[in-house]
Parts: sequence; C-alpha cells; structure tokens
Amino acid sequence: MIEMAKEVLLRLVQESGFALLTWQEGVMLLVSFLLLFLAIVKKFEPLLLVPIAFGILLANLPGAGLMADPTGIMDTSNIVEGAHWYDTGVLRLIYTGVKSSIFPCLIFLGIGAMTDFGPLLANPISLLLGAAAQLGVYVAFLLARSFGFTVEEAASIGIIGGADGPTAIFLTGKLAPNLLAPIAVAAYSYMALIPLIQPPIMKLLTTEKERKVEMKQLRKVSKAEKIIFPIVVAVLCSFLIPSCASLIGMLMLGNLFKECGVTDRLSDVAQNAMTNIVTILLGLTVGATANGAEFLRAKTLLIIGLGLLAFSFSTAGGVLLGKVLYLVTGGKVNPLIGAAGVSAVPMAARVAQVEGRKYNPTNFLLMHAMGPNVAGVIGSAVAAGFLLMMFGK
Repeated sequence: MIEMAKEVLLRLVQESGFALLTWQEGVMLLVSFLLLFLAIVKKFEPLLLVPIAFGILLANLPGAGLMADPTGIMDTSNIVEGAHWYDTGVLRLIYTGVKSSIFPCLIFLGIGAMTDFGPLLANPISLLLGAAAQLGVYVAFLLARSFGFTVEEAASIGIIGGADGPTAIFLTGKLAPNLLAPIAVAAYSYMALIPLIQPPIMKLLTTEKERKVEMKQLRKVSKAEKIIFPIVVAVLCSFLIPSCASLIGMLMLGNLFKECGVTDRLSDVAQNAMTNIVTILLGLTVGATANGAEFLRAKTLLIIGLGLLAFSFSTAGGVLLGKVLYLVTGGKVNPLIGAAGVSAVPMAARVAQVEGRKYNPTNFLLMHAMGPNVAGVIGSAVAAGFLLMMFGK
C-alpha cells in the first residue's frame, strides 16, 4: 500500500506542470502577467489585451495541451497516428475562426455598424489623408525585406502600419500564420499607445501656426448619401481588388445595417453582442498562438521594432499630406487631422482633437479628424487586399 502511494505521488510530481515547465513557458507566463497589468491597471486596450494576455497564459501552461494539434488541422508536422479531431486542443479548434478569417470579418461587420461615414462624405478629401496614412505599411514592408523576411512575412509586418488589429490578423493568418502572435501583440499594443506615439511626430512635422488652424463646420450629410455610400464602396473596392471583398464587404454591410433605418435590431446585435463575443474568441486564440518556443526569438523583437516604424511612418504620411492640403487650400486644413488617417477609430481622431486644443482652445477638430480616421479603416483593408493579391497563394 505504501509503495503504491509512493508510486502515485512520484507520478503526480513527474507529470505536474512544475516538472514539465520549460524556461520559455516561464517567460511567456511572465509576459502574460505584464500584459494583464497593462490592460487592467493602465487600461491599455483592455477589451482585447485581457483576452490576448490570458490566451498567452493558457497556451503556455505546461502539459495542458490547449493548442495541441495531433490531427494536423493547422500544423502537419506534429501529426499523431490514430488521433481524432476531438483530441485537438479546444483553443486550437476555436483558432480555426482566425485561420479561416471568420473572426476578423465579423469584427469588421461590428465596426461597420458602429461607424459614421458622415464626416468622410462631408469632406471627401479626407479619403486622401486616409490613403497617405498607409505609408508605413509599404515602408515597413521594404525594411522587412531588407532584413531577410520573406515577402509574405514582410507584407504581414507592414500591415501593422495600418493600425488595424483585425486587418493585421486577417492578412497574417493568410500569409504568415507563424508570425501571428508577435504581429497581433504589436498591432494592438501600438493602437493602445497612440496617445504616446503620435503627438511627438505631429509636433515635429507641423508649425505652431498650422496647429492653430480652425476648420469650418462640416456640411450636413443626407440620409440617402449615407445609405448609398456603403453599397458603392463595397462594389468599387471589390471590383478593383477582389481579395479585399471579405473585409470591405462586411464593413459596409454593418454600416448599411446602421444607416438604412430598417435593421435596427441587426445593427444592435452587430455593434454589441456579436462584436463582444467575437472579440473574446479572437483575442483569446490570437494570444494562444504565442508559444514560448516560437515567440521568444530575436525575430520577434525585430518585428515589434519594425511595427513601431510602420506606425510612425503612417502617422507621418498623414500629417505630411495634411501640410500639402494646408498649402493648397490657403491654410484652411489643419495638418493635425492627417495623423488620424491611421485606422484606430476613434482614438486617433481624439488625439488630433486634444493636440489641436493645446494650441487653440477654441479649436474643435474631432469631426474633421473622423473623416480621415474612418477613411483609414477602408484604406487599411484595401492595403491588406492588395498585399494578399500580390503575395497570396
């Protein structure tokens, strides 16, 4: 009896997480604790950072096998003979929603239902600012290639410059799924840090006179314009770049729910219940891809650094085109709104508003900045579609 008890105790110790823990898993657990601290205490994008951080925690629990893939659903290099689909880790099964692009597309449906394209329609020139703010995507792509990344990996790294988490996940899941964890963490981290990253760039590239510019009130956009816009954009973008149809189509469908006036219930579900559920599943499984053995490499730090450069160049691209428009219009455009051309809605627009008020307390740039901001959502989706068309298999 005593020998049996010893044997059971010895087996318990040998198969416990304490005995199976590797140093990589230990480091990733600490990373998850840090991200939870930033999300909960510092409130950095908590709605996404909390599930991402907890996904990292769950995936690196030794011996838990929550991302196990014995049947090769995602990774054919670890197939176990005789394994069945139900032997696959639960998080790996949920992750199919990321790999198949279901989750990013559903998030875009929700974003569309929450987005007002009125400021863009009232000032169509905002579309140019949204396009200019994709500069970082292509700069980071070229830099990544110079560091030896494949074209697929470089494209996935570059899209961080679009400052759009779902788009980054969508493209990376298609082109470079092995880089999904560092790219997703970088994309959402920089989105959360917009109030810290953008103001120095905005101040560096503009003069005090430019920052003080007051802009006239936008015209009122008719209901018909708001209804026709998502239909026209979905058709035009999909005809030009078919590979962006899934993202643009879902974005515009959600917006049509919001604007048409006869689908209020669908709009409410898309904005709230559906988006919240998908956000949990998306964040959790994206975090779960951060396996310690794969994540803790020099390449990860390089990706995070290139992501910061992408984000910075995108901000600069929008501001510089804003300066051009300032000159062309005779000082009627405040270049600060160009920084809002990145896709982080509505945080980037709020930063433009705050910075403008610092130099002119009577200035109100928020609605003017929302035009480039929502244009950036379209721009990042189109950029992702273009890269997918060029480098997808």
